[in-house]
Amino acid sequence: MKIELRNVSKSYGRVHALDDVTLDIEPGQIISLLGVNGAGKTTLLRCLSGISVPDGGEVLFDGEGFRRSRTDLRKRLHFLPDLPFFYPRMSVLQHIGLVAKAYEKTDPGTEQRVVELLEDFDLLPLIKSSVARLSRGQQYKVALIAMILADPDLWLFDEPFASGMDPLGLSTFRRLARDAARRGRIVVYSTQLLELAESFSDRVCVINGGKLHAFDTMFNLSESSDAAPGAVLEDLFAQLREPTEP
Repeated sequence: MKIELRNVSKSYGRVHALDDVTLDIEPGQIISLLGVNGAGKTTLLRCLSGISVPDGGEVLFDGEGFRRSRTDLRKRLHFLPDLPFFYPRMSVLQHIGLVAKAYEKTDPGTEQRVVELLEDFDLLPLIKSSVARLSRGQQYKVALIAMILADPDLWLFDEPFASGMDPLGLSTFRRLARDAARRGRIVVYSTQLLELAESFSDRVCVINGGKLHAFDTMFNLSESSDAAPGAVLEDLFAQLREPTEP
């Protein structure tokens, strides 16, 4: 899947969350969204997922306009917010099964894949437990397993590294997300952790005040910066904080 944003804008009252954003995202990439609080990162994710409808501009999937009514296109993505939604009375296994059914994942080997993912995220002993009784990090793991099982073309995450997952869960997530990118999937996640964005992304997308400030590889950003290695993004954000001359 190729994703195109063409002059996408979204406002909430007088606040311009996104302002004329244009992007091209190729298959097989991990994209980190960076920006200060309120910069527009979550709004961009919500527009990509169809939760929010842009006020102007268009989101295209493989050249086709993305609309909420396009169920076929919506099945090609999955959005995992910072606080995933669950039916409280469902067990871990029931929630994963519900998502698998929605994405029509009935291929031979699906059950074995579920077991493997539960083992990877150290949740196998909890398959019959109510999701509501799990810790925040464990709940996020459940939602993540369901998403990985669905294996859409577009993986969207809002602050996955602030999800409460333990180091094992974070490491497993990184490994499986990279595997997905190798298979041509697109992974887009927001973060406030600059060092993480430098080490775990193919392209960095910096949003400031709803506008696209940068969208490039770390190599190209480093080549155009005078900052020391490892401080490129810090220098970029320092520039954003500097007042502009009238």
